[in-house]
Amino acid sequence: MKRIVAWLAARLRRRAPAPGRFSLSRKASLHGFLAVAAAPPWREYLLYLPRRMDAIRRPALVVWIHGCRQDPEAFAAGTRIARFADERGFVVLLPRQSRLANSERCWNWFDRRTAGGAGEAAIVAAQVLEVMEKYGIGPRRVYLAGLSSGGGLAATLALRMPGLFAAAAFHSAVPCGAASDAHDAGRVMAEGPKNAVTDALAAEARAAAGAKARMPVMVIHGSADGTVAPVNAVYLVRQFLLFNGMAAHELPHGAALPPAQMRAVHPRASDYLMSEYYAGRRLAARLATVPGLGHAWSGGDPAYEYCDDQHLDATALVCDFFAAH
Repeated sequence: MKRIVAWLAARLRRRAPAPGRFSLSRKASLHGFLAVAAAPPWREYLLYLPRRMDAIRRPALVVWIHGCRQDPEAFAAGTRIARFADERGFVVLLPRQSRLANSERCWNWFDRRTAGGAGEAAIVAAQVLEVMEKYGIGPRRVYLAGLSSGGGLAATLALRMPGLFAAAAFHSAVPCGAASDAHDAGRVMAEGPKNAVTDALAAEARAAAGAKARMPVMVIHGSADGTVAPVNAVYLVRQFLLFNGMAAHELPHGAALPPAQMRAVHPRASDYLMSEYYAGRRLAARLATVPGLGHAWSGGDPAYEYCDDQHLDATALVCDFFAAH
C-alpha cells in the first residue's frame, strides 16, 4: 500500500501547474558536473504558466535567471515577470542555483566546464529542452535573460547554444569565458576581462555555430554599478558583434565599440542611453546604459534585494526586445 501511495504522489507531482501559478521541478544533465565544486549535476527550476494558457496557440518561453544571493521566487517577484507573462502570454522558466554549487547562490559562470557549454550551462539547457517538449514550444520562440551571475550564465548559453534561443538579454553581467576561476572572477568584475580572450571565444563560437548563426542581444548596465564594472557591458557587446558576423578588424582595440546608432525606444528615454550596433544590415546588439543605477535590476520592486525602482522598467524593455525577435 505504501508503494502505491508513493507512486500516486509522484504522479500528482508531475502534473502540469495550473495557469497563473508556479510549480517546482528539477532536471539533471550528464554533462552537468562542475570543475569548481562537488555539486550534483541537477538543479531545481520554477515554471510559471500564464493565465489563460489554454487559449494560447503558440506559447513562447522566457528563461529568467537570477543573480547572486537571490532565488527564483524573489527574482520573479522583484522583476514582476509573472505579470508580464500574463499580459503577453508566455511561459517562464526560472532555474534555481544550489548552495552546494555556490554558497552565495551565484551561478558559476567562471567554471571552465560551464564556460565551455557543460556544467551549469548544460543543466539549464536540459531544463529548457524539457519545458519545450512538454508544452510544444518551438526553438525560435525561446528567449533568455539573466541578472549579474545569471547574466553571465545567460551569455554562455547564448554563445554556446545559439540554436536554442531566438534572442537574449543580459543585465549587469559579464561576458562568456571572461574568467577561469573564482579569484579571476573578482578581477573581471572590478576591471573587465582581457578582450583578446573574450573576443577569441566569440570567434570560436561563431565558427562552431556556422556563418548563418545569429543571436540579437540586449545589454543593460548601470553607470554606478560598483559590483560589476560597466566596462563589462562593452565587452559583452563586442562578443556578440563578433558572434553575429562583424569582422575583427572592424572593432577598435581595447575596451571600445564601433560607432553606434542612437535610438529612443521607451517612454522614459531620458532615463537611459540607448545604442544600437549592427553586423551588416542586422541588429546584433542593443546597449542600454542607465545613469545612476547601481548593481540592481532597473525598475524592479525595491522590497526585494538587487531591485531598484528609481529607473526605467528593464522587464518591459527586455520583453519588448524579445517581442521584436
